[in-house]
Amino acid sequence: MIDFHGKVLLLTGANGAITRAIARTFFELGADLLLSDLDAEGLAGFAADLDPTGGRIATLRQDARSSEQAEALAETCRERFGKADFLVTGAGLYRDQLVDSMSDEQWRETIGINLDGVFFTCRAVAPLLRDGGAIVNIASMAGHRGSYQHAHYSAAKGAVLSFSRSLALELAPRIRVNCVSPGLIDTPLIKPLLAAKGDALIEATPLKRLGTVEEVARTVAFLCSDWAGFVTAETLHVNGGLYVAS
Repeated sequence: MIDFHGKVLLLTGANGAITRAIARTFFELGADLLLSDLDAEGLAGFAADLDPTGGRIATLRQDARSSEQAEALAETCRERFGKADFLVTGAGLYRDQLVDSMSDEQWRETIGINLDGVFFTCRAVAPLLRDGGAIVNIASMAGHRGSYQHAHYSAAKGAVLSFSRSLALELAPRIRVNCVSPGLIDTPLIKPLLAAKGDALIEATPLKRLGTVEEVARTVAFLCSDWAGFVTAETLHVNGGLYVAS
């Protein structure tokens, strides 16, 4: 069994459906948590439900686009826990927009949150990670195959995949760096997509169902654990076979 007692997870974008599942999974495996999100109030409520004593969880508001706030996150981790063992970058933005009507601001916002935020946070937190630690960046199937109406999002996620491989080379052998690329996961984010063409997407998925947030969270936990001790610069797909089938 994976045991994270005595370990510290730093998780960004922690108030989303998938990232809440990641936080819950690591907490149940014994880890202490530093959680950040732009929605500080929602995050604080989630943390209080998960750990009513407040002894094992700290929270912080973070705009992923800000390098200064990434540095503040690292400093908060240093003050509260001294060091960290795992960093998972989960802050993301996914909005429909065709390229021909995409504004400069829409492009910059999506790239800023989904790509710049990964760079800023990894740069700030990597020096805090203990030897043998791990970074997992949350990418997306869109970063591998593209996505209609999401060119800005898929471009950012594709860059995250490449950035993570390069970072793995730079941080080895001290720290491992990997990605997880979720496909169609049962979250509020994909409800409009399911309403439009859910039956066709399920039919195209070899496992004939949506994934669960817990399945993504357990994959992240595996990559952070000693069970994945010889895995770095890799991406694990969690999509029920949809990527290869398409």
